[in-house]
Amino acid sequence: MTSAGQPERRRIARLPRLREHEWRPVERAAVISVIAIAMGSLFVASYSLALGDPVPHRIDAALVGNPTAHASTVAALRRLARASLVFRRYGSRRAALHAVDEQRVYTALDLTSERPTLYVASAAGSSVARVLEQISAVDPTVRVVDTHPLPTSDPNGLDIFYLMLVGTIVGFIAVFQVHANAGALELRRSVAVVVGLAVAAALVFTVVDGPLLHRLDLPLAESWGILTLDVLAVASFASLMISLIGRWAILPTWLFFVVLGNSSSGGAVSPPLLPRPFALVSQWLPSGATVTSLRDAVYFRAYQHAQPIAVLATWATVLFAAWLVVSQARRATAGRFANGSHSGIYEAGVRAGANERRPMSLVRDRQRHPLRES
Repeated sequence: MTSAGQPERRRIARLPRLREHEWRPVERAAVISVIAIAMGSLFVASYSLALGDPVPHRIDAALVGNPTAHASTVAALRRLARASLVFRRYGSRRAALHAVDEQRVYTALDLTSERPTLYVASAAGSSVARVLEQISAVDPTVRVVDTHPLPTSDPNGLDIFYLMLVGTIVGFIAVFQVHANAGALELRRSVAVVVGLAVAAALVFTVVDGPLLHRLDLPLAESWGILTLDVLAVASFASLMISLIGRWAILPTWLFFVVLGNSSSGGAVSPPLLPRPFALVSQWLPSGATVTSLRDAVYFRAYQHAQPIAVLATWATVLFAAWLVVSQARRATAGRFANGSHSGIYEAGVRAGANERRPMSLVRDRQRHPLRES
């Protein structure tokens, strides 16, 4: 008679056999191809859902004057924004425009002027501004004024997104290539590589996009510092994943920074137009914090916010520290293995610094013939 627990035990028993399976090159290639296709599918899905069809969800707006006196204008604007406008009453046009400057609201509707006037800030969110500017076609009596326009060199406001994107890609690709081609480095040299990469890459990207190409009016020191934190966070995360899971480190790195981080960053589509899950995490991830910090530095210099910089600095510091702690712990463990204090489990799978698993056939061969040269 077969007990109910036997199928479960058989499934568990298959796992060691799967790990000990001697994979042929063609099998490895097939598995890697399947994983690459799955990761690409997640990329397409996240970008399509987040950026493919932006729909307003919640747009904070300032309101000056009596809405009942211009009920048709207010109603037309609400319909245009799909009932996503959340008005806050302000006592004067000056106070409402100050709220726009501080990015507490995306738009301000002034009903006290001779003509109803809608103030937008395309630099704060070009996709939001494009939605609201359509009010001129719906209600010609409304005047639209852009208080923080985008430059002609970047009419869609995407250059900051591209700047963050290149920092992300270079941050993890460089780390993976160094690990693959430079071999195991001492920890202090690894730290020098990661920190040097962050500082040098951020400086070059700032100079290229700013003084060299004149794409953005980037304040050199501030933009350099923001991008340094961004690249440091990405490189530290990639290094941490290499220390933890070795050759498969690209999977969580890709998922966290490319699939989730970049699609929710608010660089291509403003947070109010992102689906709720993406909008919720937008400003709490390194990518979103980088986009917002750079946007403030370029277009709202007198109103730079501390929160995105604090979020970015926290990610960079915590990931960097976690990588150092894990690396030191694993190197210490590998050192004990090398000294023979754990000879019974010598082949536990970690080499100092390299963190690569040995083929199981080599493990079994060493166990049978401990004196044989590998």
